[in-house]
Amino acid sequence: MKKFILLAIVFLAAGFLAWKLLSDKPVRPSEPADKPLAIARTTGAFNDSFAVMLNSYYAVRDALVDWDTLKADQAAYALSARADSLPVQLIKADSGILLTARSLAASLSGDAKGFAGETGIEARRHSFDLMTEELYNLLRTVRYDQGEIYHIKCPMAFSDSIPAYWLSNTSTVINPYLGNKHPTYKAKMLHCGELVDSFPTH
Repeated sequence: MKKFILLAIVFLAAGFLAWKLLSDKPVRPSEPADKPLAIARTTGAFNDSFAVMLNSYYAVRDALVDWDTLKADQAAYALSARADSLPVQLIKADSGILLTARSLAASLSGDAKGFAGETGIEARRHSFDLMTEELYNLLRTVRYDQGEIYHIKCPMAFSDSIPAYWLSNTSTVINPYLGNKHPTYKAKMLHCGELVDSFPTH
């Protein structure tokens, strides 16, 4: 009887072991997850080129403050050339960031070229708003961090009710949409605006 019980236990153990071996799925190596976009790292040469481009943008802004369309056009042509020659390939980032940066720089160049073809200062200011949006997105894409840059909103840029934005290297609000020679406000609204963002972000 004891032999029978012992034999039954052996058979049960063997059966359990066989079931366990057959039911366990082979362990597969986990597939690598999709990698997120790498954070862009700019180089010294890229930063130098970007700074020159920014200065051309600031020259457009300053000319609009003074209602000087000739200077604004000249600065816009310079901005277009700087955007075209921006050495995006020097950014240390993956291909997704490089493609985005290249596309934004091309759009900025196109907007700057179109700026000078506009009729009147009001149309140029609309074009300047488009240029600002492209440059703002480019700043965020390449994570430019050489000096403080401020993103400022004018709540009444067009028709006293439509907002627009501009970038500045100072937190002092000097509004390029209303300027210092507005036909209604003169220079009274020159400092109208609110800070909405800054680079590098803190």
